[in-house]
Amino acid sequence: MSEDKLYAMRHSLAHIMAAAVQRLWPDAKFGVGPVVEHGFYYDIDLGETKISEQQFNKIEKIMRRIIAEKQDFVCTKCPIDDAIQWAKDSHQPYKEELLNDLKRAGTTVAKDLDAAEMGTITESDSALDEVSFYTNGSFKDLCRGPHVANTSEIGAFKLMRVAGAYWRGNEKNPQMQRLYGVAFATQEELDEYLKQLELAKQRDHRKLGKELDLYTTSPLVGVGLPLFTPRGTILRDVVAQYSNQLRQRFGFEKVWTPHITKKDLYETSGHWAKFGEELFLVKSQETSDEMALKPMNCPHHTQIFASQPRSYRDMPVRYLETTTDYRDEKTGELGGLNRVRSLTQDDSHVFCRPDQIEQEINNLLSAAQELYGTIDMKLRVRLSYRDDSDAYLGERELWASAQNQLKSAVEKVGLDYFEQEGEAAFYGPKIDFMATDAIGREHQVATVQLDFVQPQRFGLEYTDRDGNFTTPVMIHCALLGSIERFLSVFIEHTGGWFPFWAAPEQVRILTINDTVLDYVDEITTILSGVTLMQPVKYNEVRFITDIRNESIGKKIREATVVKIPTQIIVGPKDKEQRIVSVRTRAGEEQVTIDQLASYIQNV
Repeated sequence: MSEDKLYAMRHSLAHIMAAAVQRLWPDAKFGVGPVVEHGFYYDIDLGETKISEQQFNKIEKIMRRIIAEKQDFVCTKCPIDDAIQWAKDSHQPYKEELLNDLKRAGTTVAKDLDAAEMGTITESDSALDEVSFYTNGSFKDLCRGPHVANTSEIGAFKLMRVAGAYWRGNEKNPQMQRLYGVAFATQEELDEYLKQLELAKQRDHRKLGKELDLYTTSPLVGVGLPLFTPRGTILRDVVAQYSNQLRQRFGFEKVWTPHITKKDLYETSGHWAKFGEELFLVKSQETSDEMALKPMNCPHHTQIFASQPRSYRDMPVRYLETTTDYRDEKTGELGGLNRVRSLTQDDSHVFCRPDQIEQEINNLLSAAQELYGTIDMKLRVRLSYRDDSDAYLGERELWASAQNQLKSAVEKVGLDYFEQEGEAAFYGPKIDFMATDAIGREHQVATVQLDFVQPQRFGLEYTDRDGNFTTPVMIHCALLGSIERFLSVFIEHTGGWFPFWAAPEQVRILTINDTVLDYVDEITTILSGVTLMQPVKYNEVRFITDIRNESIGKKIREATVVKIPTQIIVGPKDKEQRIVSVRTRAGEEQVTIDQLASYIQNV
């Protein structure tokens, strides 16, 4: 089935679901019902009545009855004033509000709304004269389409969940019930998707984060502010160390910047006007300075660059900083490690001459390919461009040049890519790395951004070969992105079975009884002297010894539950024969004590 046909089918199912809800609850009031990834939803107000998952089968049964009735989707148009009267007569206040907004401001309002159900939109930003409706059976809805011709063209679907959602995303508005469904062309595709969802549920980083003792949260600390345990801290430190070493190989040097700053810095950079509502504000008791917790690091790094005169011979200047930033995200959007209020970025910035852009981007592309190759995630890239709106800073000619250079760099290294307008940062286009995990889901991870705007806004300069002052180009890059979000992906990609180099606890020594304790001392001495060189250099083996008076079976089960990649089992016979039994996910094998160090280095 084509993407357009699938979209129309999912959109039609949103209407069919709403029609089924209306048959069950005739007083239902409807908001919007757009298509989303893999399916659809509809926002519904049932007053005090709450939809439960136990009622999904009843709703689905009515939906299938509507489909079996082979109802046509019929499009009609009417003057917007008539449409407003229809909303009033039908007791649909949310539709009435949308129609009044469309009458007042046309497409300008429509673009700001969750816009699948906004009515027929004209090309201008003037008020609308007419809107369209779609009717199937007795159900009529304000809609601009598209839909399938007849309900008989619907494929396989399933209702999935219901959640609270504020009308138009504003917590000051009434809370509605958002009823979600998924839909595919065939039952086989739906079954495969549901199977993948079950796998994802088993790998959910929130579940594994608790089971593996990686991080916790506290209502006293606050929502979106995760606390990492000793084990979780090892994990985040190791992956950050790997990112640092990759970048240092290409000449990046560490810098450090404070966590608060005057708002003037972000006013100059343009972040205050663009993201002012996402900043945590800090009040000084000593001065009148207006301060903020830093939400990003690039403006700070510009000031380090600007702290001394620069020549073309000094270029490129490369900074890296792995540091925590803070953003006042909406409470309803926070969850696990995916979206947090304290996010740690492996941030880096290059200040270079225009003739150095290609090489610098190639370096960063190589680093990203190596990192994600190491964790066995397939990469492709999204070239994120500006759209035609006025939401971006800088001249369009500079944007065109930047976008062409990014595309050229990606093509020269042979990366699979696709282009998408409207996904750029406000100061420049991006290369967004999309990584596919072990169960086929795609995640945005690393990013490389080309920026001609901030160097100009901060008045950065260097002297060129002719002694003239010239503005440098700025390249932003984060290989992991937000470390918290990366860890959510990494945990789910591995299912908690981290590769040996990244595992918080790499080896656990399990004793059968206490007659082998002297032999265990020999083993721990050997492990303490092993240095793991790849991929993180100077990485000492992380191990503990379990000498409790418990059965070996219980010790193995407990080590397996917390997913220790290497378990060394030591019993009297092992001591006598100068061997150890090594247990991994691949199986069990015996290694002599003399071979142990080499074995661990090559796990």
